Amino acid sequence: MAFRKPWSSPLFPVSRRDFLITAAILLATVLLCFVLWQAGSIEGFAAPVFVLAVLLISRLTRGYLYGLISVVLGVVCVNFIFTYPYWAFNLENPGYLVTFVTLLMISLITSTLTAQAKRQAQLLAESEREKMRANLLRSVSHDIRTPLTSIVGSTSAVLENPGLSRQEQRELLENAREEAQWLIRVVENLLSITRMGDAQERIAKEPEPAEEVLGAAAQKFRRRFPQVSVTVSAPEELLMVPMDPILIEQVLANLLENAAVHGGASGVALLLEAEEDFARITVRDNGRGIPKNELDHLFDGRLKSRRPPDGGGKRNMGLGLSVCRAIVLAHGGNITARNLLRGAEFSFRLPTAVQAPQEVLK
Repeated sequence: MAFRKPWSSPLFPVSRRDFLITAAILLATVLLCFVLWQAGSIEGFAAPVFVLAVLLISRLTRGYLYGLISVVLGVVCVNFIFTYPYWAFNLENPGYLVTFVTLLMISLITSTLTAQAKRQAQLLAESEREKMRANLLRSVSHDIRTPLTSIVGSTSAVLENPGLSRQEQRELLENAREEAQWLIRVVENLLSITRMGDAQERIAKEPEPAEEVLGAAAQKFRRRFPQVSVTVSAPEELLMVPMDPILIEQVLANLLENAAVHGGASGVALLLEAEEDFARITVRDNGRGIPKNELDHLFDGRLKSRRPPDGGGKRNMGLGLSVCRAIVLAHGGNITARNLLRGAEFSFRLPTAVQAPQEVLK
């Protein structure tokens, strides 16, 4: 964790992390040189070893401060300890100035190249985020048009045709409610993307019993899709996984809905497994599977809307799956998909220990 001081600046940032890295590398370098000294091989080797140390420090730390500090300390160590006469300064030796200038140039060049590389990576990440937002906007603008039109049409039919039977009115209103519920889920997905992408918040993770999260998601799915059977399988030993349970339930809800709507599955299995330092959660269905031309773009939000077999043109699984990927990455995990002999399988892994989240909108 960085601690800021009044003299800290972008070019010379002060941080505990960089200080510890610098101290560790310099200590290891000095110890290595002493080992070489004891072996009678220090002559001519100390300077190159410290050159490597300065290179590593300049590469692994931010700004120029710790690279410059390592230059000064490196030159002092080479001249005072590891150059004859030992344990004494020899300022008349012309190699002293050459060593200092060499280490200084290495530090400045490496720090500059590192800063440029980090800046380019940042620009690339921003570009990817913009592409992601554009893809999401295109997806949503296309997808919400059909359900809104359906809602307006159903409610207008009820209001403008008082002679409709109660059964006809009920069917129209149920259709409008279904479309409105789908729009609510779209908004929830968009809010999740905004929360993790724009605000760049850290996900608040607490150890949760993963089996209970799967059970809650399965219960909600049964209420929405009573015609699809769903089973939950978990290990006998309770598996605690650091997570935001609401977001992980949203991942499961999206995957289960895709299995029912796009896969046409009559049965879905939820599986929880422990894998070393990870928990693997799998959604496996017996539906039609994933079209081969869509496998490479499942999670990037670029899938085009397609009309599922039931005729509902609004259903696009691209948005939901890109949200799944964003949530799983924010938890420090990964997500994959593949076709089975019958049906498809989506699987994601979550670390069982708290880890830093990965870049979300990549």
